Amino acid sequence: MSVLDEVGAITPGYEHLAKVVHPAPAVEAGGGVLKWYDIAEGERPIPRDVAALARRGLAEATGRDALAGELGFVILHRCGDDFYFLLISTWRNENELWETVWAKAGAGRPAFEPWPVDTAHHPTFCVWELRAVCHEQAAWSRYLRSERDAIARKDYLRDTYTGLA
Repeated sequence: MSVLDEVGAITPGYEHLAKVVHPAPAVEAGGGVLKWYDIAEGERPIPRDVAALARRGLAEATGRDALAGELGFVILHRCGDDFYFLLISTWRNENELWETVWAKAGAGRPAFEPWPVDTAHHPTFCVWELRAVCHEQAAWSRYLRSERDAIARKDYLRDTYTGLA
């Protein structure tokens, strides 16, 4: 038996469901401008009150000037019934994607809170989130090859993905 025979196992009862990536209006936060993506199962969109809570929580997550002059994107991902990730990503040093992760872990939690990262090897993006991230990588590359002026920045902010993940 080889190592390949033992790796990559999926829990037997796992069912991989399709989710939809849907852009929402961009938001100013921490001195930067961020595109916004909602990700959820098609028949179970993110409730409006949770989306509003996430947008309010974004200000706390980013701080007053923590993202000054930056461009990037936010992913609000509904995971199951009442767990949500708020993934805040910005482009730094021209070609690096930096991330801050917050979460609302259940209906009993009144707000989004920082997600603890306490191990060297930790989660980044799941398979559904990566659909938006892949689009953003290509959009940022197009921006880097542009004139990078005000028109190009507006074009970057309009360049969003809608569809299945």
